[in-house]
Amino acid sequence: MRGTPPRVLLLTVAVLLTAVTTAVVGLTLPTGLPADDPLPGAARFGIAVAAFAVAQLARLRFRTSAGMVSITWGEAALIVCLYLVPAGWLPSAALLGAGLAWWGMSVASDRRPLVEVVRIAASLSAATALAASVATALGRPLLAGPTPGLALALIAGSVTYLLVTAWLGGVMLGLRHSMSIGTPLLAALRGKLLMFVGNIVVGLVVVALLEIDARWLLLLPPLLWLLQQTYRHRLKADQERRTWRAFAEATAALNQLEEGGVATAAATGALNLFGAETVEVHVARADGPWRRYRCDAGGQVTDQEVDPPRRRDPDEHELFRPLAVGSAEVGELRLFFPRSAPPGARERDAVAAFGDALAAALHDAATHRELRLVTERSSYEAVHDPLTGRLNRAAMLSQGDQALRQLAHEHPVALLLLDINQFKEVNDTLGHAAGDQLLRLTADRLGTLTRTDELLGRLGGDEFALLVTSAPVVGDRSAPLTYALRRAREIAERLAAPTEVAGVRMSVEVSVGVVVAAAGTADLTELLRRADIAMYQAKGGGGSIAAYDSARDAASTDQLALLAELREALAADDQLVLALQPAVDLATGAPTGVEALIRWQHPRRGWLNPAEFIRPVEHSEQLGTFTRYVLDKALAVAAGWAREGLDVPISVNLSARSLLDARLPADIAELLRRHQVPAHRLVLEITETVVMSELEVIDEVLATLRTMGVQLAVDDFGTGFSSLTFLTRITVDELKVDRSFVIRMADSPEAAAIVRTTVGLAHELGLRVVAEGVETAEQRLALTELGCTAAQGYHFFKPMPADKISAVLGQLIDTSRPNVLPLRADGAS
Repeated sequence: MRGTPPRVLLLTVAVLLTAVTTAVVGLTLPTGLPADDPLPGAARFGIAVAAFAVAQLARLRFRTSAGMVSITWGEAALIVCLYLVPAGWLPSAALLGAGLAWWGMSVASDRRPLVEVVRIAASLSAATALAASVATALGRPLLAGPTPGLALALIAGSVTYLLVTAWLGGVMLGLRHSMSIGTPLLAALRGKLLMFVGNIVVGLVVVALLEIDARWLLLLPPLLWLLQQTYRHRLKADQERRTWRAFAEATAALNQLEEGGVATAAATGALNLFGAETVEVHVARADGPWRRYRCDAGGQVTDQEVDPPRRRDPDEHELFRPLAVGSAEVGELRLFFPRSAPPGARERDAVAAFGDALAAALHDAATHRELRLVTERSSYEAVHDPLTGRLNRAAMLSQGDQALRQLAHEHPVALLLLDINQFKEVNDTLGHAAGDQLLRLTADRLGTLTRTDELLGRLGGDEFALLVTSAPVVGDRSAPLTYALRRAREIAERLAAPTEVAGVRMSVEVSVGVVVAAAGTADLTELLRRADIAMYQAKGGGGSIAAYDSARDAASTDQLALLAELREALAADDQLVLALQPAVDLATGAPTGVEALIRWQHPRRGWLNPAEFIRPVEHSEQLGTFTRYVLDKALAVAAGWAREGLDVPISVNLSARSLLDARLPADIAELLRRHQVPAHRLVLEITETVVMSELEVIDEVLATLRTMGVQLAVDDFGTGFSSLTFLTRITVDELKVDRSFVIRMADSPEAAAIVRTTVGLAHELGLRVVAEGVETAEQRLALTELGCTAAQGYHFFKPMPADKISAVLGQLIDTSRPNVLPLRADGAS
């Protein structure tokens, strides 16, 4: 007992007051003894006290879910005392005798609290008072010989005694453990039934022997001992049978697939099986904290997360069993017993067997949980992208087609295909972990922007698709496309909000391809194909959003095929050829350099200019191979010039993405060594936009190239976005004025001012300046007047094959020789 509830104390006080009152009142009633009674009243009272005490001491006990239940010889003692002692004395005799007996047993073994001893004695006294009242109301048993009528009166009194004691015991247990009194009441009556019948027979036999000859009582002790053993054996056999049946039911209830079900069944089953006061099942979980399932005597199970329990030795009122399967720990089982009914060896053995069954059941439940999680995870991963958690390509196609089939025919749908701009640059400069972070960030933002009737998925790489089925179905025919474009702009603007990736603050810009179609006219695969074409149109057109144009479908598809054909061209070595265009000194006509331009002699398409294939190459994985191919060809030409005595630099355009390759300087150094071309003979042309970048990898690549001696030229100067601060950060050798300013400078004072400013800036910084796209003598004269020193364009030479450029360069050098100054080591004249 861990504490006496207030309700039990109140009931104990009420029963005690009733018992004391009836005892006092009973002692004041007439005794009914004959005047010539040979036994003194005190002796008879002492016999009653002794009879009630012996009846309690000769108890038999069995365990129930509410604790230990005792069955005694109380009815036999009641019948004998009704014959020997006045009925009014019996409540006080029962109170005294039962109190002494239970106090002695508590001191010797039970260790019951005093309040419980008082409660038991008072309950037996009250039950005795009521039973005596019933018996004397139906007959006069005092010193009366047994007759059938008197036997019925005594039986009625015994039944009253049995029911009252059982009911009071059940109420006490119910109040103590907050449980129904039905279970302990039925258990007590069922266990007492055989002994109750025997008690009545023994009581009536004792009365009959006293009436006949008291000496016959000497034969009773051996018979009563045999009867006690018979009761004990029968009770033990019944209890064993019920225990094994309960054990089978309890272990069978453990056959569940959920941890909670197993632990709950174990807690309630152990409570009923072992008659414990409280049962705790601690479950060890591989993926989190331990969980405790606790069941009290009322059968109420609670569970909560707890820290791993600390190992401690259980006391005499507690049983502990670690739960393990092999070396795998799965939990602990703890049972707490009432102080009046500590566990014995039988309970310890049974708990060990039950604990092993529970451990196996918990292990099976944990295994099933892991299998279920693996299955769920596999099912989830089969349809979700592992990085972002969004639908993968296969699931997007499957669920998208299913959504399209559920729509009415001709219902407008839109598909938005989003591609992150410059995603490869993020991977190359900040690392793949930063690229993954950017993808997750974009997926999360898209998730918040996706509406309930829309379907979002990641198709792979940096591409996301959004299927919109809520396009308007009323209004003019352009309404769905207008809605889809507005939706695309909204998403693009929200995604462009500045964010931080790997410590770098950036804006996520996307290109969006939009296609609108009627449900039933195309499946999702076809919509994706069209949206992909539109997306590449958005990238190529300089904008961020483009709608699908069927007129450009064939051209876009052709462009995709072009990349596969480029791979063959790079291997063939006779399709990609150089066209070389000299730049000349405006004063002397001497060549200041030659720009190498790539052309493609396609076996099927004919001659292709760079504008027709460069952009797809720049956005493909073939850019690195293509760049090294062009550099190799250009340096091979320069090596030929050196053998002919021509000391002229050669210029090669570099894509912005090429400068993100940290291996580029080493590759260029190897090509220069192989062709035996001095580094200052190679000029790499980069755009102003690239120079404006502050990415660390670009600065490192450019610095390494400068250290090697390679010259740098800024192409299309004046078309960029920002100030000239990059010239203080990155050292260049040449500025090339964009042709757009050259063409307009005769008519536009602004264009002329830009050219003049650029020339003046170059002179101040000691840089060469070359004007591009000179087509007329007037433009040449104007450039000369503005102070420009060199130019290139159709007015001088068109791009020409490599086998003709040597003769042209030689002629230019011969013509200008009297006036030309020696070429400096850096290639400047």
